[in-house]
Amino acid sequence: MQHKGKSIRPFIGAKDFEISRQFYRDLGFEENVIFHNMSVFHSGALSFYLQAYYVKDWVDNTMVFMEVEDTERFYNELKVLNLPEKYDGVKVVPVRTLDWGKECFVHDPSGVLWHFGEFF
Repeated sequence: MQHKGKSIRPFIGAKDFEISRQFYRDLGFEENVIFHNMSVFHSGALSFYLQAYYVKDWVDNTMVFMEVEDTERFYNELKVLNLPEKYDGVKVVPVRTLDWGKECFVHDPSGVLWHFGEFF
């Protein structure tokens, strides 16, 4: 089977949809509203859907990995945003160097864990 995919777009939930929308805009994603309860967020050719739907067990177990060009630069830009001070529950974890590459982490306002990293 040959996949001739053009993109992959995960769906993530939001405990408070309006707060999550603002969080992702602050994080640098561009929002396109689809419905009153769903938006698609873009970063270049990468996208994900945010929906006004929340099941704690699902959201607490959601992880997304986004490959970035330079994890150190990304983390330094991330720190300047002061997201943990602006949003309850948001955590930013510094860069870790592992045998496969580097990554830092962000927990969004709902509990979704984002990995931002680069491969060696």
